[in-house]
Amino acid sequence: MDPVIAEQLGLSYDAAHHQWQGYCEAAGVEIDIHQLRHAHATELINAGVSIEAVRRRLGHASTETTRLYTLLNDDVADAEIRAARRRRDRAGR
Repeated sequence: MDPVIAEQLGLSYDAAHHQWQGYCEAAGVEIDIHQLRHAHATELINAGVSIEAVRRRLGHASTETTRLYTLLNDDVADAEIRAARRRRDRAGR
């Protein structure tokens, strides 16, 4: 979970991370919490949300850090999502 969101929910990052791992184990998927953060930021940017809004959401001090997410095009993002789904489907067998 995003450290900023975790804090807003009253959770430490470690507590949120532990909770996320439990959810993934229960669902039989392997998705790192940081992958979720990257996917969320990329999805927001691809949907046209401003860099400044995404920067604030992620808690970055600089928009330069957030700009890294703009380099990931839709084809790459789609490939990552398909790969995660394949891992999920294999784990469900």
